[in-house]
Amino acid sequence: MKDVTKIIKVRKNADGDITDVMLEDGNIYEISDAIMLAKHHKIEGVNVGRTKNGNEFLRSNPNNNTNDNLDNLPMF
Repeated sequence: MKDVTKIIKVRKNADGDITDVMLEDGNIYEISDAIMLAKHHKIEGVNVGRTKNGNEFLRSNPNNNTNDNLDNLPMF
């Protein structure tokens, strides 16, 4: 994997929660692994948020383009 990559597709569970992501190189990571990669600045365009109960989640960096929001990416 190159130094920094992007998420291009997502996989969701029945509740609509993102469970896995696919990166530009075709590698697939569980969301927990993607969160770790984002924390180490290996995935561009995302950051790690924290819910009120302390759970971490991955989210797109804010911008004026909703097309690159994780929920709007193609599914695999």
